Amino acid sequence: MSRPRSQFFGPDTVTTLVLGAISAAVVVLVALFPSDFPFTPLIVPLFLATLLLNRQRMVWFAGYTALCLTATALFQDSLSARTLAAFAVQYGLCLTVVVIGMRASVGIGRLRGESMLVDLRDRIRAQGELPSVPDGWLVESALTSAGGAPFAGDFVVAATRECGTVLEVAVVDVSGKGEAAGTRALQLSGAMSGLLGALPSERFLPAANDFLIKRAWEEGFATAVHVSVDIATGQYAVRTAGHPPPAHHHAATGRWDVVEGDGTVLGVFEGSDPIPVTGCLHPGDALLLYTDGMVELPGRDIDLGIDVMLGAADALGVRSWEGVAERLVATVGSPDDDRAALLVHRRTG
Repeated sequence: MSRPRSQFFGPDTVTTLVLGAISAAVVVLVALFPSDFPFTPLIVPLFLATLLLNRQRMVWFAGYTALCLTATALFQDSLSARTLAAFAVQYGLCLTVVVIGMRASVGIGRLRGESMLVDLRDRIRAQGELPSVPDGWLVESALTSAGGAPFAGDFVVAATRECGTVLEVAVVDVSGKGEAAGTRALQLSGAMSGLLGALPSERFLPAANDFLIKRAWEEGFATAVHVSVDIATGQYAVRTAGHPPPAHHHAATGRWDVVEGDGTVLGVFEGSDPIPVTGCLHPGDALLLYTDGMVELPGRDIDLGIDVMLGAADALGVRSWEGVAERLVATVGSPDDDRAALLVHRRTG
């Protein structure tokens, strides 16, 4: 049976041919000018192969480079100790590339792999893009990862339903942090983004719980807080799943109230059905959702961490709530943990 044409003419074919031609040109030049042209430039296409080619082609190209080295050795006028050492080093590099290629778990080149990781990061952020809301409302979010890593286990999903009259937002914290939680966050954010706008509010967290249980990940749990807000009246319902409670800022009194919910973490127990806690955002009020990285520090009680965060939010929101989420994430919480915050504010005008 013949192989499919696509296996011979894949995306790496042109790159492989170009690198192979460069190596062959080096061999030809060494054969024509054995005393004047060195064989060491063969290391350049080999290095480029480790960056650009997939795993199988990289291993193949290392073997091809070894054959080219052997060919250049045949054209040498004499083999001094220095020349033999140079050959030994290059053969060692070829062997190293073969070992790396055989142990690689992902069959893509390094540069292409990095671009894929960047794309995955951008997809997580795109799924958390906040929908447009009427002029009388402000909704903004911000997140940062542990140690500045490109991935975070915290993410935000948002959607509107019923012709834009109901705003649905959720802040989620996947087990683990930074890059270790990145792939799980990508899968879960995609699932939750689809569920949020498609299901009634009361079914969102139970459906997310069922999704995690079916995945059966080794570290498969997550915490979440979900808020559904009626844009016309300001009425909201909060549902939590093992997550730190959101806080409601009352413009009339200038005080914060913690909205305590009741729900177990997602992905552990079947039949999770959080009980909603309702309230109303009056003009000037704000609702703050956040992850535990914002309030937890080693040796500090979480209630004290919440007080510190709310005090910082008060200071930042004295003149305007614009940009408060981003500034809050930048100034509060542990730099060794993922942090996320989402603010829903009903304007006074």
